[in-house]
Amino acid sequence: MPWIADKWGRKWGCAVPCMLLVISGAVMTGSVNIGMFLAFRFFSGAGSFMILAVVPILMNEIVPVSIRGALVDIHGVMLVLGYTIQGWVGFGFCRDAEAERILIKLHNDPRDPENVIAAAEFYQIKKQMAIDRTLGSSWLHIIKKPSYRKRALLAIGTCGIVQCSGVLVINNYGPTLYKDLGFSPVQQLLYPAAWLTFAWGMNAVAMLLVDRFPRPKYMAFGVLGCMSSLIVEAALVATYLGTSNKSALLACVAMFFVFQVFYALCLDGTQFSYLGEVFPTHIRAKGICLGVAMISLMNIIWLQSAPVAFIKIGWKFYLALCHVPVAYSGELTIYGSIGGILMFLYFPDTNGVPLEEVAAIFGDADEVAVYERDLDFEPTTHAAFDAHMGEKGRIQHAEAGL
Repeated sequence: MPWIADKWGRKWGCAVPCMLLVISGAVMTGSVNIGMFLAFRFFSGAGSFMILAVVPILMNEIVPVSIRGALVDIHGVMLVLGYTIQGWVGFGFCRDAEAERILIKLHNDPRDPENVIAAAEFYQIKKQMAIDRTLGSSWLHIIKKPSYRKRALLAIGTCGIVQCSGVLVINNYGPTLYKDLGFSPVQQLLYPAAWLTFAWGMNAVAMLLVDRFPRPKYMAFGVLGCMSSLIVEAALVATYLGTSNKSALLACVAMFFVFQVFYALCLDGTQFSYLGEVFPTHIRAKGICLGVAMISLMNIIWLQSAPVAFIKIGWKFYLALCHVPVAYSGELTIYGSIGGILMFLYFPDTNGVPLEEVAAIFGDADEVAVYERDLDFEPTTHAAFDAHMGEKGRIQHAEAGL
């Protein structure tokens, strides 16, 4: 550090250890074994003490002499502030007893006055977290591990298929669609507002239905329902666009609302439930971000193409959304329809499965700490289980090189 500070200046003397701390902190966070963690812990310590030394050098040299002591003391104030924040963060995240009380409060089942179910669930959560901490969670690990890679592809596929339903185009270009159907400017604004209000109501109704069906089949039904709605929409627009048949044009509007029944009931919220359920806790944040990134990509694809498509091919663009083969300049690919079928046939169901047990669905049964069915909350059973898990944990640590 003295060499850097003297040769390149005090600012570089501060910048280099900062970069060292950022890099070493990131690598320690993503460490796959204890050796990797300890190696970069050395660099982190070096960076910390370089910062500790170089900052007062800079501060001493730039502050007025009359208040030098007070201003340089800011260095000590901020150091202690950092330690203070760390201490309170540690306190805030070490609250097992409070977490258990909250879980019991959330259950609040009069049929279980002794809170046996909540206590068992809390036990399962704690044991699963202990295992999750031994598992890799980096982006590279998600790519390399087959079961994690499958989950990532499921997240991308789910969001991609749902966005192929056509909802983005209908939602964002509603006024344009109603204008093309010949409705007045007032109606062009009225119908999209009513459509969104209807969507809100359907989303509320979905809360009563979503947990009654297998997730993939429920979503597949929604996707194929949206496709069917757009087939009828395309037929109506192709036949009656530009005519004075008000009933037919109102039927075009009605089909958008029929579309919303399928989308809002089966897809809008369910896709996020599925994303959260597919991934285990230690990679859930990354997994959901993958799905949301796919939604953003589909936004770009559909919303950038829609204005030009409606001008160039008009009603045929609905066929691009519902993906029915049509001969007008080649056949359109069948993304949405095939996606719905694949979802129905091959996507795994996570409905009713505790998050702590999802790994078993993807072939990682050895990563499940304890199954809900095995929790009878007998102390003797748990003592034996803890002994088993201690051995299991040692094996996993050894395999991971920890």
